[in-house]
Amino acid sequence: MPNPIFSFGTLQLEQVQQSLFGRSVPTTPDTLRGFAIGETRITDPEAIAASGTDLHPALIETGGADDVVPGAILAVTDEELAVADHYERVSFRRIPVVLASGTEAWAYLPK
Repeated sequence: MPNPIFSFGTLQLEQVQQSLFGRSVPTTPDTLRGFAIGETRITDPEAIAASGTDLHPALIETGGADDVVPGAILAVTDEELAVADHYERVSFRRIPVVLASGTEAWAYLPK
């Protein structure tokens, strides 16, 4: 798994994966501690078209030991990571995180 992405929102949706990657992406359940889920309104027409909505879930760093976000690790190629970056480019930035399993992954936080 050269580029694990932690997804808690639209990247887990079958329609989004098919639109972006042309396939269903293998996933493994995991969680991210010290974060909560909020919402952000996006303006990128491509992302809205892929997800079907302009309101997307957003990670919010709380640092709270009791705050845990459930999600999944998506196993993507280098090319698919670049596609995910393009999809998230307007409203989100990619950061490294360490998941509850100890897996190092990428996650997208609001800009």
